[in-house]
Amino acid sequence: MTPDRPATPLAAFARLPRSYRDRNIAHSTIDAFGRAHWLLTERPPEPRREKPYDAVVVTVGDGPPYETHLSALRAAFPQLDALPDGGFVVADTRSRAQGEHVQVFDALGRLSWTFRVGDGIEHLLTDEAGDLWVGYFDEGVYGDDELSWPGLRRWSHTGDPLWTYHPANHGDTISDCYALNVSDRSAWVCAYTEFSLLEIGPDQGVRAHANQVRGARGLAVHDGRVTFFGGYEHERDRLVIGELTDTGVAAVAERRLVRPDGTDLGRRRVVCRGPRIYIQEDPFTEWTVLDISAG
Repeated sequence: MTPDRPATPLAAFARLPRSYRDRNIAHSTIDAFGRAHWLLTERPPEPRREKPYDAVVVTVGDGPPYETHLSALRAAFPQLDALPDGGFVVADTRSRAQGEHVQVFDALGRLSWTFRVGDGIEHLLTDEAGDLWVGYFDEGVYGDDELSWPGLRRWSHTGDPLWTYHPANHGDTISDCYALNVSDRSAWVCAYTEFSLLEIGPDQGVRAHANQVRGARGLAVHDGRVTFFGGYEHERDRLVIGELTDTGVAAVAERRLVRPDGTDLGRRRVVCRGPRIYIQEDPFTEWTVLDISAG
């Protein structure tokens, strides 16, 4: 990190109630409607065992926190998101050939669907309609599972393939989906190796914006502006503020992202939704947020 960059503090957003903090946090996310969810288990899932396990999802939103109990989960490395009808999707980051590694549960926690979306899930984000946007990391893109090869796909919550990224039509190949932002019915992507800012509209058309910012792990967009978060090595806490032009992204300022109290960030998870970048640090009991529409 470069210390002479002006600091931008995060704001507190959501906190796991203390009564649940003796559980294992298997995953946590922020959904399309701004609710925080924690997938909690009695102990960490065991990667080398296929024995199903039970979990509880704790949801923190505008009202009191509430629980949804899920049974017979199979994901060794789970990723969680919520559906608009109150249900949840849990996917295993890694999958074996022909293994149905995505489980969809209804609002009562009952298993409704199982299917495959491919190996090497970097990001799993649902949109407001309940479709699943899946970005893949390099071991999936260059692995044996052809479902992962495009680098970015959209699926229905029942497992139907709805859209696939095709680099031949609009430029860059996605070798590793570093950053994914899903909001409404649109998505924004910044991916290795070229790091162009890819805009996927509601009609699924793709527009590529030339971009010089390398290694960003998060991004926020609002009203013709974009903010990239992260980078390589000492750039991990970097913010680059840019404007969308006819030819690409014009960087106008650099800052560094810090905790609400002004101290440096530690190990973190990142979820991006429209104008917001959500950050969750180890031990993953609290979410903070940067909202570029607020300034």
